[in-house]
Amino acid sequence: MSTYGQFCPVAKAMELLDERWTLLVVRELLSGSTHFNELRRGNPRMSPALLAKRLRTLERAGVVRRGDDGGRPAYRLTAAGEELAPVVEALGAWGVRWVGELGEADLDPHLLFWDVRRTVPVDAWPRGRTVVEFRLDDVEPAVARWWLVVRDREVDLCDVDPGLEPAVVVRSGLRDLTRIWRGDASWAQALRSGAVRIDGPPTARRSVPRWIGQGSFATVPRPVG
Repeated sequence: MSTYGQFCPVAKAMELLDERWTLLVVRELLSGSTHFNELRRGNPRMSPALLAKRLRTLERAGVVRRGDDGGRPAYRLTAAGEELAPVVEALGAWGVRWVGELGEADLDPHLLFWDVRRTVPVDAWPRGRTVVEFRLDDVEPAVARWWLVVRDREVDLCDVDPGLEPAVVVRSGLRDLTRIWRGDASWAQALRSGAVRIDGPPTARRSVPRWIGQGSFATVPRPVG
């Protein structure tokens, strides 16, 4: 690990945290991911080798503790790691407020739907099994269809047709859906403009914004002007 050669605590902290992907791994652990494949799904463009390296570094630094979960390695934050929660939240809020428009390279359906899946407000869904299908009209066919399957408090995300009848089909572009999730636009605005279309029975159509919700940074106030 390279050093800044400074006694400043900010410099010492950044010697650990400003390596590429490190804080994003911490973000995933704070979001509840514990297994290697879950951490990869939250960072789909990170190589397995680099993820393993970053986890080892965080473990040596006392930020992450590796344990066992039914015979599978599990990674959890220590008290030192948990103290990074307000740092990650502050960076996210700052990014929403001050970092500009999304580029094409920032749009990733795997990451979007993984984030949706882990924050679905299951209490707002009907009891029993309910399926919402998403169809993206501006991406490659291989990643254009996704299914959220919610049964009681269990949530599954499928990128292959599960063979279940959807209650509704949400049609949109990836950019528009990502903007809703970030809070750059509301469900109401997107539906009014036609950026998002929901096909299905009226009651289910009206319920989709409540079923899906928005991301954790969507409520951050934006600068005026």
